[in-house]
Amino acid sequence: MDNAHDTEKRRTRKQKAVRFFVRLFAWGGAAILYYILFSFFFDTPHEYRMRHSTDKLRTEYDVLAARYDSLEMVLDNITDRDRSVFRILFESDPYDLDTEQSEERVALHEKKISESRRELRRDLDRRTDEMTEKIAALEDSYLKLKLLGDSLGDRSNAIPSIQPVLNKQLTLLTAGYGTILNPFYRTPKSHQGVDYTVAEGSSIFATADGVVKEISDKNSTLGKTVVIDHGNGYRTSYSHLMSVLVRPGQKVQRGDVIALSGNSGLSLAPHLHYEVRYNGLRVDPVHYFFMELTPDEYQRIIRIAQSGMQSFD
Repeated sequence: MDNAHDTEKRRTRKQKAVRFFVRLFAWGGAAILYYILFSFFFDTPHEYRMRHSTDKLRTEYDVLAARYDSLEMVLDNITDRDRSVFRILFESDPYDLDTEQSEERVALHEKKISESRRELRRDLDRRTDEMTEKIAALEDSYLKLKLLGDSLGDRSNAIPSIQPVLNKQLTLLTAGYGTILNPFYRTPKSHQGVDYTVAEGSSIFATADGVVKEISDKNSTLGKTVVIDHGNGYRTSYSHLMSVLVRPGQKVQRGDVIALSGNSGLSLAPHLHYEVRYNGLRVDPVHYFFMELTPDEYQRIIRIAQSGMQSFD
């Protein structure tokens, strides 16, 4: 009787133990499943801190990048203005708009691709500080140039600064300053002005205040030509005209109609040949259209002038 009772107790204990371990494994599996589902839909405290730390870094980077873009735009505008003033008023050398610093920019781009986020942020901070210093220096330079420009007073009106024809779309310039192809002999030649393809009878404008110095005969190679002396070492000439509307010694102002375009002299087709001389030397007239061109339009007309290889005289 006692043996049967002991056997029953052992069976009961064994069953309880089995039920306990089954429940333990069931609760453990449920806890693991709950953790998996919870982590799938919700962040752990550590993940939450990491995610928001990344979001904060991204926000800071976006703010710094926007600040950098803004500073770069301001710097580009100041640089364009600074170079334009130096080029026109103080005879600094022109620059190449297409290749300037292109190799350095490509190398910089390749370097940035391989950098970490921390390195990018540190480099962005450094470059932003450097650009801020450059802007301050350029602003100081611009103020000095402005004072020099203001000191010219009315003499600034005697500096050629507009196009001699109506060319708002910049489509009439067909030959620029430099070595181009002679239309008659098909050989390279030095072209020391710019050519505009305009219909006969189009208005030709004085590009600055001055006095008509010379009106040449239509039998010359350049045909009928008007030369205006602007003082300050500047002279401009307008060639292959159909008719002249001014006389020698007459004072003219910037924008006055001085002649009508034509096809006189050694000319392939109706056009205007326009030159600017400074202290007796012919200079590129494209740099003397600054009063009516934006920086983008200036870059465009530079490219047009550089690509024009066929003159009409």
